[in-house]
Formats: sequence, C-alpha cells, structure tokens
Amino acid sequence: MSTAMIKTAVEEMVNTFLDENGFELVDVEYVKEGSNWFLRVYVDKLEGHIDIDECGRISEYLSEKLDENDPISDAYFLEVSSPGAERPLKKPEDVHKSVGKHVFVTTYEPIGGLKEFEGTLLSFDGEEVVVEIGKKKHTISYAKVASARLAIIF
Repeated sequence: MSTAMIKTAVEEMVNTFLDENGFELVDVEYVKEGSNWFLRVYVDKLEGHIDIDECGRISEYLSEKLDENDPISDAYFLEVSSPGAERPLKKPEDVHKSVGKHVFVTTYEPIGGLKEFEGTLLSFDGEEVVVEIGKKKHTISYAKVASARLAIIF
C-alpha cells in the first residue's frame, strides 16, 4: 500500500472518533527514518491544546483499529501527539482559523524577491493570503504556498 493510501486509511479510521470526542486531525505522516518506519498522527483539540492523556486515549483507539484493519505491512512505530506551538496550517480551514495570528509562510517561487514570509496573517479569501511584515503587506497566491505554520514571536 502506498504512503498516500496509508495516510487516507488512517484518516478514515480515526476521524469519526476524533469528531465525536472534540478533537481535530491536523496531519498524518508515514515516514522512514533510518531503518524504522513511523506512523505519526498529529491531533489537536477544537477548544484548546490537547494533553498527553488525550493523546494516549487516541493512540489506544487507533492502535486497536490498525490491528483490526492492518493496512500497513511493514513494522512501524505509532506516535500520536500535539502539532505543537508552531502548528502546520495544512488545510484552507486551518489558514482561515489563523487570521490575526503570527505565521511563517514559504512559497514555491519568489514573490517580490522573497520566498519566506513571517508576520501577521491579515486575511485569507481562499485564493490569496495576505501577510503583514512590519508595515508592509504581502499578497500571496494560495496556489504558490509551499508551507504555512503558526510561528512563535521571541
């Protein structure tokens, strides 16, 4: 089974449980590091930050589902965790919810000579992201966004 198919299968297994319990699936990764495979599931709470006990509960549920359905033929390590303070903004809904917050955005190609933008996310209309850096506003086509995440101000 391909990595994309594994990701989709895991999302389908866990989404209903997460929705019913007030959690949100942020991302699923199935990656090889050295000689080991890792299935990483990043989860957050709809109204705040997820704690270690909640991650444990989700891990137990998902582990049972994976044992029942067995979509992964290789040996792997299952990790369920919070996406952290610098949470990735993977879906358009994530970007919408982050308007007004400090973000870090990278682009596939330079826009106005820049490929990295760190500042306040002023708006997102589904097609364009507007990030304010200092007093300058940068409008970025969402199709050109390579990655976006929340950023911590030091």
